Amino acid sequence: MKICVVVARFSLTGVPLTQIRFARALAALGHDVDLVFGHVGSEAKVHDLGAARLEVLGPATARGMLLPFCRYLRRAKPDIVFSSQDNLNGFVLLAAILTGSKAKISGSSRVNPFFTYSNRLLTRKWVFKQAMRAVMWRADALTCVSEGMVQEYRALFRHAPHVTVYNLVDDAPSRARISEPIDHAWFVDKTTPIVVSAGTLSPRKGFSDLIAAFNRLVQDGRDIRLVIFGEGPSRGELEQQVHALGLADRVSLPGEITNPLRYFARADVFAMTSYFEGLGNVLIEAMMCGCSLVATDCPSGPAEILGFGRYGKVVPVGDHEALAAAIASQLDHPTPAKILAEGVVRFSEDAVLARHFDLLGLSPCEQTAA
Repeated sequence: MKICVVVARFSLTGVPLTQIRFARALAALGHDVDLVFGHVGSEAKVHDLGAARLEVLGPATARGMLLPFCRYLRRAKPDIVFSSQDNLNGFVLLAAILTGSKAKISGSSRVNPFFTYSNRLLTRKWVFKQAMRAVMWRADALTCVSEGMVQEYRALFRHAPHVTVYNLVDDAPSRARISEPIDHAWFVDKTTPIVVSAGTLSPRKGFSDLIAAFNRLVQDGRDIRLVIFGEGPSRGELEQQVHALGLADRVSLPGEITNPLRYFARADVFAMTSYFEGLGNVLIEAMMCGCSLVATDCPSGPAEILGFGRYGKVVPVGDHEALAAAIASQLDHPTPAKILAEGVVRFSEDAVLARHFDLLGLSPCEQTAA
């Protein structure tokens, strides 16, 4: 089948990286796959596509992609379009309507709907909600990456058709990256336990809470280190917090890296301290790497990923004491590898592809659309 996987912008973050994995897996099954981006900055940054082809439309916004994507639909005539993120999903559905495309459209929502839509009359989010209602009929499948998100959509949209399909995180190329060489000195010559985290350095990720909880453990006499991978607007504040607490020799903020998996596999505990998530791919990646896990019970994915406590510790958002206790517990009593392996099955290539195609009334191995 001719399949289009469309993403608004490329970055080293959850949605673009997940869709690259998805496109690569579809191409590996023998499908003719275009990975279509609105904007990538430098095409050299987009790698590991397998047999999928990269196509860049040019505009840096989902709205700006409307006309170029209409032209793409007329030219490429895909059998299936897989879109991600609500603002893009709406314009993809509109493009399919305007062009009369026969493609099956599957739109995946990746963030809490209350950040995109609103019931408050005549606001921008209210207008977008009405616009989405007007084109939603054209979708063959509308999905969310967690059951918590599905419930949020059903609360906002009466009779919302959304169902859960998890992100594809566990595949062979990703597992191969676990064994790549490392160069961070603390991991190369590891002498003390390491707590690790990763994400955009922004308030919603709760890294200030993580540093505060880590400080409690140090004050309790634990000889441990903390590494937070990522970049973002809160770097200065986090660095100030680290220095104010006298933790400069125990906390590292090495910036954004292309392959954090190799470090997750060598860490002792991965901690996710977010205030909200759509799902939390990085938590699944750490699970895949065999790292013991701690996460906040934020809306809407982390607790679900952790099986509400089966696959890791779940703590209240912003509770430094509970977070420190959970990290200490995981350091002292790591989650067995067998349990972690069980937890990651839901996010495997076979499981996710089968679910997507089942919703479209197809099989992943079919080579022509019904």
